[in-house]
Amino acid sequence: QVQLVESGGGLVQAGGSLRLSCAASGRAFSNYIMGWFRSAPGKEREFVSAISWSTGVTYYDDSVKGRFTASRDNAKNTVYLQMNSLKPEDTAAYYCAARPGIWNLSKNKNDYGYWGQGTQVIVSS
Repeated sequence: QVQLVESGGGLVQAGGSLRLSCAASGRAFSNYIMGWFRSAPGKEREFVSAISWSTGVTYYDDSVKGRFTASRDNAKNTVYLQMNSLKPEDTAAYYCAARPGIWNLSKNKNDYGYWGQGTQVIVSS
């Protein structure tokens, strides 16, 4: 059974940094795309970043490009989202997601079949 478990959220001041982790288990993820999404109160879940587990190729939404970095650790079966220069508008619940694939990094949440439970990030001004 596929399980994705996020951690690393918390409260941080604007300009600060956090690193989110997503521990994946239940199958081999070498041919999977791992996505990061976020949901703010009153807003739809939106795409943040994606990374190909096989190639390490990444894809970012324009709102986080240059501030957030996705990476993966194959030995630990864990993907990370390093978030720097955080802004109050980054406040949201952050979710890890997975879909089969190597090159097809999608920003459409409906393309991802596996989801974690989310971790809350609050950025104070």
